Amino acid sequence: MDNNDIIRRIRYAFDLSDAKMIEIFALADHEVTRPQISNWLKKDDDPYFQGILDVELATFLNGFINDRRGKKEGEQPKPEKKTNNNIIFRKLKIALNLKDDDVLEIFESVDMRLSKNELSAFFRNPKQNQYRPCKDQFLRNFLQGVLLKYRTDK
Repeated sequence: MDNNDIIRRIRYAFDLSDAKMIEIFALADHEVTRPQISNWLKKDDDPYFQGILDVELATFLNGFINDRRGKKEGEQPKPEKKTNNNIIFRKLKIALNLKDDDVLEIFESVDMRLSKNELSAFFRNPKQNQYRPCKDQFLRNFLQGVLLKYRTDK
């Protein structure tokens, strides 16, 4: 999945306004403008479309964690320069304060079955043998399940 699609889906699932998105970036000590956000959310074929960089998406997700769970004291985590589906999935799980059973329930809501072992493989260190890359279909289905769970006007 591309970063713009991910941020669009998060915005829609939680009904985030432009002002709220600016506030979320600010919670991660990063300043963005309304036109930047607007350009990130445009369709890919729009002439004003602008791709969101990995580091910007990681910053947004760090701010989303701070927004949902409260900002920790002290130095804030540095956003990753390069993200992948596993990092994005982990940050969303943290932001939403989800346990493994909650995540499995979200997957079941979109007719996708996973075992706890399969799920934990996504959150392991990439150097471990049991590590498994999170493919687009898993992240897409997770975001769809999050939409069903958190969107109030479904």
